[in-house]
Amino acid sequence: MPQVRNAPRRVVWLVDDDRSIRFVLEKALSGAGFMVESFDAAEPALRALGSRTPDLVFTDVRMPGMDGMAFMEKISQRATNVPVVVMSAYTDLPSTVAAFHRGAFDYLPKPFDIDAAIDMARRATAREARAAETDWSDEGLVGDTPSMREVFRAIGRLSRADLSVLITGETGTGKELIARALHRHSPRANGPFIALNTAAIAPELLESELFGHEQGAFTGATRRHQGRFEQAERGTLFLDEIGDMPIGLQTRLLRVLAEGEFYRVGGRELIRADVRVIAATHQDLRGKVERGEFRADLLHRLDVVRIHLPPLRERAADVPRLADRFLAETAREMRVAGKHLSVDAVRALTRYPWPGNVRELRNLCQRLVLMAPGAQVMSGDLPEEVRRAEAAPAGDAGWLKPLADWARQQLDLGQPDLLESAKATLEQVLFDEALKVTAGDRQQAARRLGCGRNTLTRKLGPKKK
Repeated sequence: MPQVRNAPRRVVWLVDDDRSIRFVLEKALSGAGFMVESFDAAEPALRALGSRTPDLVFTDVRMPGMDGMAFMEKISQRATNVPVVVMSAYTDLPSTVAAFHRGAFDYLPKPFDIDAAIDMARRATAREARAAETDWSDEGLVGDTPSMREVFRAIGRLSRADLSVLITGETGTGKELIARALHRHSPRANGPFIALNTAAIAPELLESELFGHEQGAFTGATRRHQGRFEQAERGTLFLDEIGDMPIGLQTRLLRVLAEGEFYRVGGRELIRADVRVIAATHQDLRGKVERGEFRADLLHRLDVVRIHLPPLRERAADVPRLADRFLAETAREMRVAGKHLSVDAVRALTRYPWPGNVRELRNLCQRLVLMAPGAQVMSGDLPEEVRRAEAAPAGDAGWLKPLADWARQQLDLGQPDLLESAKATLEQVLFDEALKVTAGDRQQAARRLGCGRNTLTRKLGPKKK
């Protein structure tokens, strides 16, 4: 069973344009042991969400600018695990009902009772804490960075729910591990967990793999075959790389999700399906919808709750712990002496960007157990591309995090034409700095940047000609 660690003080955000409400609630919750941060509108709270994540949000419904409903929707997109308590007057019942439909944790009526507010905060954060404080390493999941703690909280929140889940993240981030953890901590834990990578099956065979077929349904169908939906009865079906599913087959999958029934290929018997579907993808499904490559209604069915797995380069602090685990696991499996990492090796592994994510790190650790000559893995034992990362200055990519924070803020504010404006700004900075380095020599600046002089002149515009 997972082990539990001591929890830090829980962070509560108060979002209300009424200063008196903020003052009273902040005093009460601070006195009850919570760390409280107040905002007078939704927009500054969303900007703050780009750099830190609370354990609970209290928000008013009616506020100038973005209202509480839109604010809650933004939170659900950015941090699915954060519970939201909606504050509203008794007379605003329709908004309250709508908030519950959109996933609000609870409703705090105005004027409110202080003790009720404190009790609500304790209940909400206690539920989140059970997931956030759990050591998930028994599930094969390792991570202590804020982004991974959010993932663990989400698993905990979904432990008693039977909802469809969409897991997103780059290839190699461990999406199937998350799916298995969701299954093991669900009401269906005693049922089967069936996984199918839709990208690994030929399109003409995928329908039969999913729904099964009757004897004689097609050439080579010599006997009845149960598909993955039947195999997963009363359990969980994990559909990996769902973005690669052919558009025609998506229609059949949609019917199962909507109506809970299907026919085998070549069959006439209607089969009921009691299955929870968890899907995963590394692709932009909304972009595929816009291009007509993925059904919008299927995406809505699958994307009831979304869990995003960050790439390993965005949680570099987890790399040493992951590497230690993989080294120990491999040594046990191969029945050889264990290895440990030198300080230089840890530094190199932490700075390397890991394009293959956790899978690449695991593969490297397996090689090191077999190939590194000593008990301690030195930086010289690492592949050349990883050693180069150690030699690079630590701040080489220091601008990426501020850029990501800025992009998140602009997206939340609905900034139009963001890509074009960002490209224009980046180009301007590069051109200006190149001209400074080359003392205004445009020919040399263009050569340093890898573009033509005419391109540089055109991009600079009339002001700098």
